[in-house]
Parts: sequence; structure tokens; C-alpha cells
Amino acid sequence: MKYISTRGGVAPKSFEDVILTGLAPDGGLFVPDQLPQFSHSEISSWKDLSYQELALKVMSPFVDGAIPQVELKRLIEKSYASFRHSEIAPLVKTGKNEWILELFHGPTLAFKDFALQFLGNLLDYTLEKRQEKVVIMGATSGDTGSAAIEGCRRCDNIDIFILHPYQRVSEVQRRQMTTVQADNIHNIAMHGNFDDCQNMVKASFADQSFLPSGRQLAAVNSINWARIMAQIVYYFWGSLRLGGPDQAVSFSVPTGNFGDIFAGYLATKMGLPIKQLVIATNQNDILHRCISENDHTTRPLEQSLAPSMDIMISSNFERLLFDLYDHDGKAIADLMADAKSGDMRLSESVLSTARQLFSSYRCDDKGMVELIRDTYQDHDYLLDPHTAIGLAAARACRADLETPMVTLATAHPAKFPDAVKQAGYPSDPELPSHMADLFEREEKFTVLDNDLLAVQSFISDNITA
Repeated sequence: MKYISTRGGVAPKSFEDVILTGLAPDGGLFVPDQLPQFSHSEISSWKDLSYQELALKVMSPFVDGAIPQVELKRLIEKSYASFRHSEIAPLVKTGKNEWILELFHGPTLAFKDFALQFLGNLLDYTLEKRQEKVVIMGATSGDTGSAAIEGCRRCDNIDIFILHPYQRVSEVQRRQMTTVQADNIHNIAMHGNFDDCQNMVKASFADQSFLPSGRQLAAVNSINWARIMAQIVYYFWGSLRLGGPDQAVSFSVPTGNFGDIFAGYLATKMGLPIKQLVIATNQNDILHRCISENDHTTRPLEQSLAPSMDIMISSNFERLLFDLYDHDGKAIADLMADAKSGDMRLSESVLSTARQLFSSYRCDDKGMVELIRDTYQDHDYLLDPHTAIGLAAARACRADLETPMVTLATAHPAKFPDAVKQAGYPSDPELPSHMADLFEREEKFTVLDNDLLAVQSFISDNITA
């Protein structure tokens, strides 16, 4: 299997090259030139597999021999060994045919662990084999940073630089990043918002001349294909536990950078029967506006109680558009230029195709807080703010009560005590035992201006030999 750029200006790449490259040199994102196809009977045969065994089935075709099967199996088993629930991603019922898929049982309490524990092990294996070293530069709206640091902290061939928007992530999210003490880990708190951080990462990937000789940037954001590949697995997992593939299942996904829900879209293309994919946004609702009104204009970002969704430039949306525009790289390059100027509009045929699978919904802080309160009172179940937005969207958009509706629970509520307390929860939600002393640990981070040269100089000055 080869990988191509969504903008069509790059020769096809191998799996190894793609995971080490991140953003394509033409500014696009890598996608496989073809998707594996699984038959109904093949998917049915996976019902009794463990999560790790299912991951091997789903991901193997994308790796396509780049890693021996026995090594891939070992990497997968190692990646999920630290998860705190035996099912890895358990389902919890909250209503008639209404379910929460808990994706927060990994080491940093967020769904990003599913991809980044695997990506860290994958990078370590690949770099050791190639005798290379890379510099990871990533932007986070809260959860990617800590998951990337946890996944890569023990990798000898990686220096990690994570940018987060200064004072715009929760205290738990920040401390999960900044209390990890290691010479190869650097946290940059940048003045600005997540989009500013993400734009700086993209600009640095486009021109890497600030790096010392022999080093290149590698991506941990969801622009890295391996992130998407790993996230496809839990759609199959959730479906198989609710009657799939004989029964179609719907999913509601709290959405910021579009990577998590794009993985669900790929699952449908690979043969998994999914009736609906619901795009759940907070007041930073560009994706909801795009699907519902064909309005993709950027607006000033609003800081919210669901900070991981405070995003106006959803990078992975480009991957969906590339598929909807029949892999027309020039059309996507033109669309992305229009998006940058604020004038992007989708063709009516593309919008119609998207609406056949995707629904969308906007839930602001007020509605989210009310749902956290009501769900705790009615079901004795505590939601984090992002999952609450997903559940609100699930209830508003679901087509029928006969189809199981699954909301992806993207984070543990203890990561967002401010939102939970506003919902009337009597105290800060308790952190799991492995994080009980988080607020006592020493922090280390550097505050920098939104200045490309300043950030790049900091990186070049702190790369280990």
C-alpha cells in the first residue's frame, strides 16, 4: 500500500516514510491510495476477539508488510498494556439504545492515548531500525500533548516539543504535560489560541531549515496517518459489541480537528455498517455550519469550558474533502486556498453526499453544563464537557430509537473540574490513583510569544545531541 497527498503534488510514499514525515511537502495530508475492504462475514468473525487482536486485524492492511506481523502484534500489545480497564474501551448504557464508549482508560485519561501510545511505540521501532533521530513538534488544545509525551517519553531517538495555548487548557491538562521531567521533553506555552499553535507547526513542517543537519520533524498531531489508523479500531470494537455488522450502529463524536470522526468515516468505507456519524461541536462551530449551511467562514475563537474543541481550523476535514472530491488534488488545493481567505464553499453534490452520512449539532457551554448535571442526577454518571456535547448532539440528531447510538467519551471528567463544578458536582472529580499527586509535582514549561522565529530558535537550541 502506498500513501498519497490530498493536494496531489507528492510522489506516493511508503508507510514508514509517511509516519516519519507527517505533513506532506505540498501542504497536504497523507492518505492511503486505497482502503482495505472487509466483508460482512469477515467482520462477524471478529466478535470474540480482544481489543488488541481486533486492532491487529484492522491495522495490518495499512502497514502492508512494512513491519513483520509478529512485531506489529508486539507493538499493539505493548501500547494497550497500560490501559486500566480489561476491555480497553468499555460501553456504558445511558438510555434506550444509547451508549457511551469510554475512551479514557489510557494513561493520560483521554482518547488520544489509543493512537499515541501506539504511535510512540511505532516511531521508536522504526527509528531504531533505521538508526535515525527525529524532532517531534506538535500543537495541542489539551489532550494530544500529554498523550504524545506519555507515548514518546522513553524513546531514545526523539526530542519532543509541544505547543499549547497559554492559559487556554485546563490545569489538569497542563500539569499532565509540564510535570513530566525528562531532558528530551519541552513544553511551550504560546501566547494565542490553538489555531495559532497549529499554524506554527504547519509552517515549521513546510520549512525545516531551522533544524540541525540530519534531523527532521515528525508529527504527533492527527495529521500523522498512524493516528487515524489506530482510531478506526474502536468503531469496529463498539459496533461488534452492539450487534454489528448485522445491526447498523450510529456514533456521535465530539469534534475539534476532525480526526476522530474521520476515522469513523473510514470504517464505513472499509465495510462497517454505520447509519449516522454526528459531528458534535461547541460554540466554535465551523464544522456544524459547514455541514448544515455550507458556511465555512472562520470566526474569532471563543474560549470555552470544553477547551479541546476550541478549534476553528480542522485539519483532517481536508482528508474527507479529498475523498468526497474523488481524490482530485488540484480541487482540494484550490479549496484550501479559499478556506484560508475565508471563502470556501462546497459543491452542492459534495455537500449532499456528506449529508447522507453526517449530521451536525452545536452545543454551547450553558447546554453542556445542563447535560452534565442532568446525566449525573438521572444516571449517577459523570460526563466530561466534551462527552456531554457529544451526548447532546446524539440526542438531537439521532434518526431513530432502534439503531444503537454511541457517543464517544473522549476524556475523563477529572480533567475538567471547572465545568463539572459548574454543573453542580459537589467537589473536584477524583483523579485515578496513578495521578493522585499531580498537583504536587514540579512543573516545567516555557512561555513564548506567537513568533515563529522565537519558537524555532528555542527548538534548535534545545535539541539533544
